[in-house]
Amino acid sequence: MSALMPTYAPADLAFVKGEGVYLYTADGRRFLDFCAGIAVSCMGHAHPHLVEALKSQAEKLWHVSNLYVIPGQIELAERLAAASFADRVFFSNSGAEALEGSFKIARKYQQDNGHPERFRVIGCESAFHGRTLATIAAGGQEKHLEGFGPVVDGFDQVAFGNLNEMRAAITDETAAILVEPVQGEGGLRVASVEYLQGLRAVCDEFGLLLMFDEVQCGMGRTGKLFAHEWADVIPDVVAVAKGIGGGFPLGAILTTEAASVLRVGNHGTTYGGNPLAMAVGGAVLDELLKDGFFDHVASIGEKLTAGLDGLVRKFPSVFVESRGKGLMQGIKLTDRIVNRDFKADLEDAGLLIAPAGDNVLRLLPPLIIDESHVAEAIQKFKTVAERHVSAQIKES
Repeated sequence: MSALMPTYAPADLAFVKGEGVYLYTADGRRFLDFCAGIAVSCMGHAHPHLVEALKSQAEKLWHVSNLYVIPGQIELAERLAAASFADRVFFSNSGAEALEGSFKIARKYQQDNGHPERFRVIGCESAFHGRTLATIAAGGQEKHLEGFGPVVDGFDQVAFGNLNEMRAAITDETAAILVEPVQGEGGLRVASVEYLQGLRAVCDEFGLLLMFDEVQCGMGRTGKLFAHEWADVIPDVVAVAKGIGGGFPLGAILTTEAASVLRVGNHGTTYGGNPLAMAVGGAVLDELLKDGFFDHVASIGEKLTAGLDGLVRKFPSVFVESRGKGLMQGIKLTDRIVNRDFKADLEDAGLLIAPAGDNVLRLLPPLIIDESHVAEAIQKFKTVAERHVSAQIKES
């Protein structure tokens, strides 16, 4: 028996090497990776620029702590701010940490502005913000909360995309609104432009902070650096992670100047923003900000959408609809097929994807894929779907 805690139920696959958009097992089997470590490996595997940045920094300095100036933090923060809405950046290790820090910012902001009674955050049903006690409370999903009561107070949920419900949920204790512009684990639901713009107006009206969780949908995944940019909305706080480090543990909180309320002693991290992380994060940003990169993501995303829509039309007894934006896509299965079973069948066919809520299969490929990879993935979907159709015919 393994000494590992049994917190996961992994597929019976162990990878020893990655090259570009493919992963390899010890026995040489090759898999097309449309999971990318759950939207983490945005530049694929063993990307030469990221490898060189890591190796070069590793030969110089790994870690010193935030007791000292880390020049890489200043440089990367300034680059992120220049490319986004943000004025200030705090570096962490993960998305959950970035969200935890965001909750503290919401409370401190209201305290500093004379409203200590405002501490609650309104989020959305089916949201996923992490696995800490506060982030599971923010998500509000019973499957994540079960066994971990009492639930951390200060979080409310309303229907995703329903501006009327959001507005009605605001009380004298509300400090902020927290939304994923594209829900990932919740089933690849995309917030409308009108909804995001409406959230900005509501927050302005009631003096609330507008906070976006872009841990999964940020860093170029939808065809812009951040998904909220499609709505031309300026948030107060954005939490990011996953793709920002391309596989190296890295998260960040981006804020406007007004929401930059954390001061010395208010918050901190031991590992966050260390020289290794900053070197890799800078290399990722080098690639993301190259001319035409986001256009490439948007264009290939359209090809993927077309391919998934074609599957829905061709196999109506298997697929219900496709969802998503850019290279954050999903396809919903009919009730007679369980998404985790179909996921396993795709793995047998050499394709890696991730499950999501609402019986959806989640496709989160590296942002460097091309049309040939889309075609390969769709063909593998077709192969598995045809097997399911054949099985359905035999059962009927």
